[in-house]
Amino acid sequence: MRIVIAGGSGTLGRALSTQLVRRGHEVVVLTRAPRSPSRYPGVREVHWDGRTLGPWTQELAAPGTALVNLAGRLVDARPTPENIADLARSRVEATAALVEASRRREEPLTHWVQASTTAIWSDAGDRLLEETSPVPVGLPQMTGVAERWERAAEGAHCDHQVVLRTGIVLEAGTPALERLALLARWGLGGPVGTGRQWVSWIHVEDWVRIVLSALGLEEPQLPEGIVVASAPHPVRNAEMMRLLRRGVGRSRGLPTPAPLLRLGAVLLRTDPALGLTGRHATSRVLDEAGFRFRYPQLDGALADLLPG
Repeated sequence: MRIVIAGGSGTLGRALSTQLVRRGHEVVVLTRAPRSPSRYPGVREVHWDGRTLGPWTQELAAPGTALVNLAGRLVDARPTPENIADLARSRVEATAALVEASRRREEPLTHWVQASTTAIWSDAGDRLLEETSPVPVGLPQMTGVAERWERAAEGAHCDHQVVLRTGIVLEAGTPALERLALLARWGLGGPVGTGRQWVSWIHVEDWVRIVLSALGLEEPQLPEGIVVASAPHPVRNAEMMRLLRRGVGRSRGLPTPAPLLRLGAVLLRTDPALGLTGRHATSRVLDEAGFRFRYPQLDGALADLLPG
């Protein structure tokens, strides 16, 4: 199968491309900054601007082509109106261009996997969320961006579309995990804010397997619609930090009060809501389909990802 990955030059795109190439599939990554030779063995990189139609649309023309849409600016930004508008625009415009390109095909794409986020539920407190949970009127950098992102994929010319609402993806060497582990090593790995906010997370290996199932390349094959791509056992922030400390060999860590986090977020030009809000999101669809996580518990995931 030919799989086109829009916005596939990041961490998740690299992990997915590696597995697809190992299985003998043709992988094309649409990126604003292609390299030749490709930065990923066996992957062809093609330029697009993430906004308009162009020569890249020919990559969708071959019969039997599937699409994975990961395009969008990273959410690690201050929640200013300008940044929120840019976060939404980078996702909506890219998705709209892909939808328009799909409509110009005579045959539908075989599969369309659309990225989204559990942050669409904003700060959900202790509510238990799954695929059918209603989307609130929530924080603009979360619900406001994600809801428009999902809606932009409606009307795509494809046989099978899955929207993945993904939790925090844990992968070795990524900035998010490395930053948390470094804080824990420095003795700053205590609870963030109240520590009671829920963290919905997933090991990158399980995320890749869910995408493969959504593409029909691995059993169980997933039905169309929304799928929560998060492990079955979310944890509260205090528990996550405790397990991180244990993973790096530290028994204690100073807490990070909310005012201090807000101050640090200003200095780091990020959004404090990323650390102070949370969601308890798990998947009824994956459970009913028979999907089995290799890393259902956070302690096992961290043991695999953190250096011994």
